[in-house]
Amino acid sequence: MNDNFKAKAAQWDSPDKIEMTKKFLSEMLFNVNPMLSWKALELGAGTGLVGLNVEPLVAKVVMVDTSESMLEVLKQKVYNHSKVEIVHGEVFDYKLQDIDFVFSAMAFHHLNDVEKTLQHIANITKPGACVVVGDLVTEDGSFHGFEPIPHCGFDTAVLSKQFVKVGFDVKLVKIYNVIARVIDEKATNYEQFMLIAKRL
Repeated sequence: MNDNFKAKAAQWDSPDKIEMTKKFLSEMLFNVNPMLSWKALELGAGTGLVGLNVEPLVAKVVMVDTSESMLEVLKQKVYNHSKVEIVHGEVFDYKLQDIDFVFSAMAFHHLNDVEKTLQHIANITKPGACVVVGDLVTEDGSFHGFEPIPHCGFDTAVLSKQFVKVGFDVKLVKIYNVIARVIDEKATNYEQFMLIAKRL
């Protein structure tokens, strides 16, 4: 398994990433009220910027990421945290059907097969489970410097249909943040959406 974040992990928790995380968390927790009885799963946990803020609100959080180096940073933060389970691999490596809450911030665009991933999320979640995805609206590839990644953002109408197809009711789709960058002396805005769905 290639670790595409090996060179970035140690410096990942930068002020802009922390600020981006705060906006995601604020919007998510405005719309979702996690319960202390819930078992949560974060897809693309990285260094734990999102998940460690969710951990106090739930019974347990499973933090999944394909990057060993990112998870090494996370492990330094969660030493002796009994409510955190770390999974190095893909979400398909988690097979128990006991999840109440799935959340993912800026990780879906790295998924090779979104439909297969959503089907697996449907398989591991309980009826009534909540899924929250935050990611980029379709962009021209410049956000990642035109690096080859699976998705240059998403058409939220298409993504919503993919959720519905595997047994979810989409409750909310909205633009919650705009990232402004200057690339080649040109100002570019990248919209971030949030999609919230309920498992039927």
